Amino acid sequence: MASEASVSAALHQSLLPLDDDEEALEPVVERLRVADTVLLGEATHGTHEFYAVRAALSRRLIERHGFDAIAAEADWPDALQLARYVRREGARDLDEAFAAFQRFPQWMWRNRETRDFVAWLRGHNDARDDAHRVGFFGLDLYSLHASMQAVVQYLQRSDPEAAREARQRYACFDGLAADPQRYGYAAHFGIGRDCEREVLQQLDAMFRESRPDSPDEAFYARRNAQVVAGAERYYRSMFEGSTASWNLRDTHMAETLQALRAHLQARLGRPARVIVWAHNSHVGDSRATEFGARGQLDLGQLVREDPRVFGRCVLVGFTTHAGTVAASSDWDEPVELKRVRPSLPGSVERLLHDSGVPRFLLPLGGELATLLEPERPQRAIGVIYRPETERMSHYFDVRLARQFDLLLHVDETHAVVPLDAPDHWPQPHASETYPTGL
Repeated sequence: MASEASVSAALHQSLLPLDDDEEALEPVVERLRVADTVLLGEATHGTHEFYAVRAALSRRLIERHGFDAIAAEADWPDALQLARYVRREGARDLDEAFAAFQRFPQWMWRNRETRDFVAWLRGHNDARDDAHRVGFFGLDLYSLHASMQAVVQYLQRSDPEAAREARQRYACFDGLAADPQRYGYAAHFGIGRDCEREVLQQLDAMFRESRPDSPDEAFYARRNAQVVAGAERYYRSMFEGSTASWNLRDTHMAETLQALRAHLQARLGRPARVIVWAHNSHVGDSRATEFGARGQLDLGQLVREDPRVFGRCVLVGFTTHAGTVAASSDWDEPVELKRVRPSLPGSVERLLHDSGVPRFLLPLGGELATLLEPERPQRAIGVIYRPETERMSHYFDVRLARQFDLLLHVDETHAVVPLDAPDHWPQPHASETYPTGL
């Protein structure tokens, strides 16, 4: 095993320091512009710098290199409100566009950083024809109730009888759609009705019967029907163990990404280019992590494994050493401004911190890849952060150079600003708005 000194020396030779402005991101853009699918990660679901850098990179990829869509770790019907807004097909203003994001964790997308990007994207689209307007779409499957409602509403506009049949099929949830974990528990343990057959029948009907609607609207409705089927399986699988439900969720996200690219290709008449925004735990290749050794797969792995479907891909991870983050202490609890503890000795983050460079790009190839082969702990903060049990709750072992193609490290970071932030929530100062200077 290589010494820490030799690893640090190779890291110093490989890293590219980044100043605190957007122009400094050009070396990153140059490495991303050749890809068909770019996956941009985040080490937390509540860090300003991660959202800001993803937005800055995405703006450049869209403006200069013709990328066609953002696909985010967000619920399909909620993100569709944003897609309609930026394409001038729905919401009249930003408040209305973000109104659908009411499910916990609201701040994950209802934040100032995402709002600013969406506002920019709408302005960008104003100069483009309808076929080439860039959308903002969701990949996730939690929205059982909202997607059921969207399917019925879509059918009601053109075929009331088909809407009535959809209501009858979805009635199998017997009032549990708004609390899908209760449905999953009842179905898994055989004390409630299993709705798998009904949701698959409805999904088949959506694909079998053509309707006098635009290709976009038909696609949106079919994806909502697919979300219902995926969510039903997901909530039923939650009681089979974490690996089963995780794999189902990431497979659904990969299938949604594939369907989105195919839909955009039909509209554009050429292969579509998509930027994914999701957590490192979905973007990185799970085969390089301890979870992969247990049979867990993820979106990054599925995209890497199938270039025929997803084209050339680049997986980009984000890391931080310390700072603040927007997170909760438990599920469904209010968002808090939490202090991120300095990274643990021996971890990926501590290795990067010890470089002494505050912000940098790290290409993960060559000699460095060999030196980084041994496993190291890496931190992952989701919507819940429990610093008091951080080693057990938030670190897992990875082979970094196999996990990502590129790494962006920002040593000290700050929390996102939720749109519903309490009055005492701090606003980033100019020095904290990297890389936009906003």
